[in-house]
Amino acid sequence: MARYKDSVCKLCRREKEKLFLKGQKCFTEKCPIENKNYPPGQHGVSRRTKISEYGIQLREKQKIKRIYGLLETQFRNYFYKANKQKGITGENLVKLLERRLDNVVFRLGFASSRKQARQLIRHRHFSVNNGIVDIPSFIVSPGDIVQIREKSKKLDAIHDSLKRIKDSTYSWLSVDKAALAGTFVEVPERADIPLNANEQLVVELYSK
Repeated sequence: MARYKDSVCKLCRREKEKLFLKGQKCFTEKCPIENKNYPPGQHGVSRRTKISEYGIQLREKQKIKRIYGLLETQFRNYFYKANKQKGITGENLVKLLERRLDNVVFRLGFASSRKQARQLIRHRHFSVNNGIVDIPSFIVSPGDIVQIREKSKKLDAIHDSLKRIKDSTYSWLSVDKAALAGTFVEVPERADIPLNANEQLVVELYSK
């Protein structure tokens, strides 16, 4: 499977805002966007012309795609699935992305970033309803229990991440730190999802 292997900090600089792709580094002074808040590349600091309507829609699509760590084909497939569902397509899209296992592991606090969550999942450190799942794109359903496998409960990466999260979590998730498990209680409403993006612009872009 193709993967993005370049510096993820460049992606934040391209969008001119923190996408929190690097875990703890994003909360320190080492974050490049703190002192390089301009697009990467030779002409990153040059004067830019006014961005077009298409450009605004494209940037919003790129931002959401990068936040969740997807490639173009993956993201487009999620859009098609969301478009076939009842309700508002943009909201359906975000809800689908939130239900990915790598995102749920990240939201539960078992990983410091979605990228780290994907790596842990691929290395078979997690189970869903007592069954091993090593596919980051696995869609979690209400009532599913995501648990760290017994042999993986001493991993420093997981415990370091848990130390950084607050006691309170997202309303649609329930975390049991003692058991190193979490429950996906329900599909969240769009208003509850902390995503600073306008998914309607993505709908407009793909509707052209």
